[in-house]
Amino acid sequence: MSMRLLQLQDLTVRLHGRTLLHGLDLTLAPGEVLGLVGESGSGKSLTGLAIAGLLPAGAEVSGQVRLAGEALLALPEREMDARRGAALGLVFQEPMNALNPLMTLGQQVAEALRLHDGPHRPAARAEAAQAAEAALARVGLPGMAGRYPHELSGGQRQRVVIAIAMALRPRLLIADEPTTALDVRTQAQILALLRELVREQGTSLLLISHDLPLVAGVADRIAVLQGGSLVEQGPALALLQSPQAPATAALVAASTLAARGPAPALPPGPPLLDARALVREYRRGGGLLRRATVQRALDGVSLTVQPGERVGLVGASGSGKSTLLRALLGLEPLQGGEVRLAGQAFTGRERALRRQVQIVFQDPAGSLDPRWRAWELVAEPLALLDPVPERAEQRRRAEAWLARVGLDAGMAERFPHQFSGGQRQRLAIARALIVEPALLVLDEAVSALDVSVRGQILTLLDDLCSAQGTALLFVTHDLGVVRAATDRLYVMDAGRLIESGPTDAVFRAPREAVTAALLAATPDLARVLAERAQARPAS
Repeated sequence: MSMRLLQLQDLTVRLHGRTLLHGLDLTLAPGEVLGLVGESGSGKSLTGLAIAGLLPAGAEVSGQVRLAGEALLALPEREMDARRGAALGLVFQEPMNALNPLMTLGQQVAEALRLHDGPHRPAARAEAAQAAEAALARVGLPGMAGRYPHELSGGQRQRVVIAIAMALRPRLLIADEPTTALDVRTQAQILALLRELVREQGTSLLLISHDLPLVAGVADRIAVLQGGSLVEQGPALALLQSPQAPATAALVAASTLAARGPAPALPPGPPLLDARALVREYRRGGGLLRRATVQRALDGVSLTVQPGERVGLVGASGSGKSTLLRALLGLEPLQGGEVRLAGQAFTGRERALRRQVQIVFQDPAGSLDPRWRAWELVAEPLALLDPVPERAEQRRRAEAWLARVGLDAGMAERFPHQFSGGQRQRLAIARALIVEPALLVLDEAVSALDVSVRGQILTLLDDLCSAQGTALLFVTHDLGVVRAATDRLYVMDAGRLIESGPTDAVFRAPREAVTAALLAATPDLARVLAERAQARPAS
């Protein structure tokens, strides 16, 4: 048996009288990649937090967590804090919550280097700044040390978090959904980087994810959680080819989304959403002796969405997708062009039109007030109705929508921090749907959901569009979701729309090299397993 770098023995976690993890036994060898998978709420992230000593207040933990033979649960907080970053690296699911908005990227990486003792700690601030530049370049962000987190796309922010976690070359890296916010090409780059770290430094990687095709491509072994219990573990290829536990078989079955059938006929008439020649520019720098530079994030973008139509928008991280969404919703000022909703000019300030368009943002934690209970968050848009429903009616409607997106009505009194990342995204979806908008805009709306819940949400969106004629604009890096959920597709690159057409036609015969590259990089479970099976005899 190989030496164990990480060992969990009978790890049990209780919170407020509920047992959330039931006696987990797991090991991880030096240089090994272990994929920890399961549905949202199964205990994946909680396991990572328990290892890192970051469980919420009031949590009771028992059992053993050993890193290189050292019992972590017995360490005082000050000593455990010294292990984080140096011996134990962490990459969290929601990067904006892990970055300081008042510090530049270079300062944040350099801070991580300077705070911890070890062989890789820089001796001076200048050396730390230089090492920070190199760390950012290594994750694909050269020359960006002087920027702030709000200037980056979601995928770029996640790469900064990975740079911080890898800066001191930890022996164990816990990556909780490290590529959730990334487009498929950047996913491949980041996973290649993580594999390189494991190979070069003997670092162990605990990869926590709901994305089974992604895990299948990099993990040596896979462990499956359900309801806080370990239901199956084993070599990745054997486990996925012949799953023994029903939970594993269900995850494998749900990991492949079928393409949509023929697009339904739409009634003739003007578009519901009509964006014409949109231009959005950002000015950077400038001063008494320096001219400001102008970056054009949107360069003459035009698109339409018909009533009841389902439209996809895809592109690499930083291509301008989120900027375009904010411009469509009146959240970004435009230097040119016009947005019209239902035939009227729309800037986001027209109260009569605001109910007609709702959005689900990429980062659920950032869009949910942490002081409000779940039902209050879901009911918030009802204030747009005239008349506004009574409070009791608001709660009734909110609980009904919680059930429709797969959350128990008994969760209505919980606060956002008491939900998993996937559950918080379902809260955001319920909040957007409760006023039955004419247009639903979704920015990576299912990126944080496990595959089975993703299918439920896509079915719910399909039912809503069909029953109410609701149009859908789906922005995502997940081309499998786009193919399953949309009838027409736009492809964006460098602030421009470079290709459009029926979704199936674009998938079958992409005209642009950028589109073809995105399709080629999209993880596919059957393809990954076939490639690994073919490579096995040579290993």
